[in-house]
Amino acid sequence: MTRPSVRGISAEIGIYEVDMSLRSLIASGTKLWLDSIDPELVEKNRALGATGATSNPIIISDLIKTGRFDDEMHEFFDDGGDDKEVAWLMTDHLVHDAQEVFFPVWQQTHGNDGYVSFELDPLLEDVATPLSHAQRVEKYIELGKEWSRGHQNRMIKVPATAAGLDALEELAAAGITLNVTLIFSERQYKIARDNVWRGAQRRKNGLDGFKSVYSIFVSRVDVYTEKQVPDLSKEAQGLVGIVNVKRLWKLNQQFWADKGLKLQQEIIFASTGTKKPTDPADKYVEALAGSDIQTNPPATNDAVEKLNKQYTRKVDQLPAQPILDEIDKKVDQAKMEQTLMSEGTAKFADPFKALLKLIAEKRASLTTAK
Repeated sequence: MTRPSVRGISAEIGIYEVDMSLRSLIASGTKLWLDSIDPELVEKNRALGATGATSNPIIISDLIKTGRFDDEMHEFFDDGGDDKEVAWLMTDHLVHDAQEVFFPVWQQTHGNDGYVSFELDPLLEDVATPLSHAQRVEKYIELGKEWSRGHQNRMIKVPATAAGLDALEELAAAGITLNVTLIFSERQYKIARDNVWRGAQRRKNGLDGFKSVYSIFVSRVDVYTEKQVPDLSKEAQGLVGIVNVKRLWKLNQQFWADKGLKLQQEIIFASTGTKKPTDPADKYVEALAGSDIQTNPPATNDAVEKLNKQYTRKVDQLPAQPILDEIDKKVDQAKMEQTLMSEGTAKFADPFKALLKLIAEKRASLTTAK
């Protein structure tokens, strides 16, 4: 299927012009990705300069609720798939459609951009799942191979849990393009990066097509410190997520600098939507401008569009040393990682359970209507 160019999409949609804010953000060195695979939003944000996207069960649920994909679901139900099979068929279908939109970017950048992330089974991290650690690792490897097969611009999203981290070397060795997600700490990042790199060096086809990204969650850290570290000063509170991800970005830059790779191994600045109503909508967008990838929620991109601001590179600028010293003294990194991972794995599994419940309800309503 031939897709219109970005200019063509803009003209076809008619109402979208590339705003100065997003244009300057991209010009600063940021790759703009969309935290959605809604086909309409993918087309709109591609026209605005987005070059990739990501998915999760919440996004899939929200799309199913619209009723726009009832015909596809009818077909999956008629084919005899159970609720879990239909959930994955719908995810595969919607991710593939988004991949088609961004595939020209993948071609033009020779595999450096233009990806859509596909999240592996979140129930592998559910406490109720009766699997040993080794079995979870094997399942991640099996599913990563299954859902990446035949896809050039699909990233397989694996969480930085104990099992997810231990699966990375084999997945990378198999030539799979990886997005390691749910990273909050330096410990997680280093294990993920080292495991991916070890596996990449075992690839049968060499390193020319090797690409990996590491999704560091930003705003969730600031939500954590508001609750768990209330004695941070007014100057430091609300900056911990930014400081944390900027330090990891620098470590990532330093690690890959001498590897001689053709493609960039990048940080994804994830969870860039603000959670505090008093914060500017572009708080994280502005602070992290200038390098690597921002996966912004649609509402964040919409807010940035309206600001008409000029963004410049700030990703390598840290707050004053006294603020850094206070953060280092008061924020326990191990406790932060443990708390946020506990919350994160619940947020990982619970939406997928909700998706399965929604599909069961859809099955009942659609088959009754039929």
